[in-house]
Amino acid sequence: MSALMARVQGELTDARKAQDKERVLLLGTVLSEVKNREIELKRALVDDDVVEVVRKAIKRRRESVEMYEQAGRNELAATERREAEALEVYLPAAPSDDEVRAAVREAVTGGAKNIGAVMGKVMPRFKGRLDGAVINRIAREELGTPS
Repeated sequence: MSALMARVQGELTDARKAQDKERVLLLGTVLSEVKNREIELKRALVDDDVVEVVRKAIKRRRESVEMYEQAGRNELAATERREAEALEVYLPAAPSDDEVRAAVREAVTGGAKNIGAVMGKVMPRFKGRLDGAVINRIAREELGTPS
């Protein structure tokens, strides 16, 4: 079992003892998604795999926030926002924009002339630590490409 998965399970146990129903549901759902991913890959997950599952869970909740807000369901949007924020503590520290910008510039000087080539060179360096949309935005700024 990965260290991150063990941490989530420990916090789930703590939430159960504290009778924090919202947190129990959230962490239980995430652990279920992690176990499903483990079954899908047919191997024990490492921390990077667990981070990927958590990142997808956060992304789904952020998309839900947008949909709920468009529908005028602000109480549901607030719940989804709180859940996304609660899950962010399980992600590794994100690199700074300056660090990403330096990597993008390095890729451009290394011969990457379009957004696809830059993304192909930069994404592997930040996999699991940063959303691709951030890298894409910075790459477009550096290449002078409209978004």
